[in-house]
Amino acid sequence: MCQLLGMNCNTPTDIVFSFEGFTQRGGMTDHHTDGWGIAFFEERACRLLMDCQPSALSPVAHFVRSYPIKSLNVIAHIRKATQGEVNLQNCHPFVREVWGRHWVFAHNGNLIDFYPELDGTYSPIGSTDSERAFCYILQELRRVFEGRSAINPPTPVEINGALKPIAAHVASFGVFNFCLSNGQVMWAHCSTNLYFVVREYPFATAHLLDTDVLIDFADHTTPDDRVAVIATAPLTDNEVWHKMFKNESMMFINGHPL
Repeated sequence: MCQLLGMNCNTPTDIVFSFEGFTQRGGMTDHHTDGWGIAFFEERACRLLMDCQPSALSPVAHFVRSYPIKSLNVIAHIRKATQGEVNLQNCHPFVREVWGRHWVFAHNGNLIDFYPELDGTYSPIGSTDSERAFCYILQELRRVFEGRSAINPPTPVEINGALKPIAAHVASFGVFNFCLSNGQVMWAHCSTNLYFVVREYPFATAHLLDTDVLIDFADHTTPDDRVAVIATAPLTDNEVWHKMFKNESMMFINGHPL
């Protein structure tokens, strides 16, 4: 299975600390060696970086670890291929435009015989079940909110209500853990394993599980900051990570899990 990492916060924040530990799972502390990717939102658009190499060895991943890009929403993924060849077009996250915004999606799991009927509005570039699921989700959201546009898009709360039954349908085909964001909020769905932690005042120190790195967040934050981090498995060994329930969906806004 793959590894997911998401970040949602109330002020632009870099993901360097979490990404440092996360990338080690791509070839060093775990066997997810079939590519990786990360997307940073900047207003309505996202900055996307991907590589077919294992993240622990990738020069591009090294660049991201040393370059503190600040964002309100970030999604990263380390791939362990179950469907589709090892190539760039099958690397997550996937990006599409909806209602004048980039939407970003990454999936951990395996969907058996999932070949939904797609109307051509969104079509997979690669050959993964994950990208098919993303295209299907966006197609169904467009169908639910037919007539809405970039001038009058559905609200995050409206999208949240529509997304839950769509996610439940896709999850009936297998394991469907995912992170999804449109740059305003982040949605997460758990089939098997997905955890989150909320970092807020009073900030404390955190120590990575996958590499010996310690940080005191109090030195890098203000009392008003709040950051939610979502991951397939906890990234630190001295914070309280909350495990999502099976088939649970959550929406994260300004670092708040809802």
